[in-house]
Amino acid sequence: MNRSELSPADHAALMDAVRRLERTTLVMRVATIFGKKISFATQLVPARAVEVVNKATGAAMRLALNAALASLNGKPLRDNSMRLHRAMVAASGAAGGALGLASLPVELPVSTGLMLRSIADIARAEGEDIANADTALACLQVFALDGRGAEPAADYTDSTYFALRGLMARSISEAARYVASRSLIDETAPVLVRFTTQVASRFGVVVSQKFLAQATPVLGALGGAAVNLAFIEHFQSLAKGHFTVRRLERFYGEELVKAEYSRMAAARDPDEIFTPAA
Repeated sequence: MNRSELSPADHAALMDAVRRLERTTLVMRVATIFGKKISFATQLVPARAVEVVNKATGAAMRLALNAALASLNGKPLRDNSMRLHRAMVAASGAAGGALGLASLPVELPVSTGLMLRSIADIARAEGEDIANADTALACLQVFALDGRGAEPAADYTDSTYFALRGLMARSISEAARYVASRSLIDETAPVLVRFTTQVASRFGVVVSQKFLAQATPVLGALGGAAVNLAFIEHFQSLAKGHFTVRRLERFYGEELVKAEYSRMAAARDPDEIFTPAA
């Protein structure tokens, strides 16, 4: 096979990854569910809410790190049925819609743990070895890949995905080397703290958006459950895009995949990306 250009199937897979990573945000998913656009940019988050969100996000990232590292020590995350996943996520979302901010410190670590399980499964399906330190940390990296943020009308001339990967490249490389070189891993090691802090800073923005949607009075418990399902589906979608790109990079090389991805991401008309580069 000529590895200087993508096969038709892989071209289609990369197009799908671009859409997932560049053109879909949690805000847009929630807007689709409720049939109207919900703008978080014009809403002010109370100072107390910011503090609670930050603490809950930090706790969720520490839990996710512990779970990811456990998979490296021969203790893989246990499989759960899709029905159980949905039931738990919907229940925690319903609590969020009914109780508001008070439920977040409990709900978020549960939701994050469930998402990590799903992300790891997606990684395996794309040929990743979850027992590899780089893969385990790449699963956590998904939580920082929320694409374009809250503005659907953002300019798509650059790749947000590769920009974020570039910003995190050093910290994830250092963390992976640290994990791979030790039989006993200290989760408080500076390299791991630096990595999880970097992920949490991006993840916290999405958590704030989720909280604001759940706090909308008209939504209630059922709306909160729907928001939470959108939340987990959003990160499953990002994971599918992320590990598709990594799979293609392993086969074709990073340079070719990045160039073709950037061309697709820069296409303003979605139909433009259906035509492979000459």
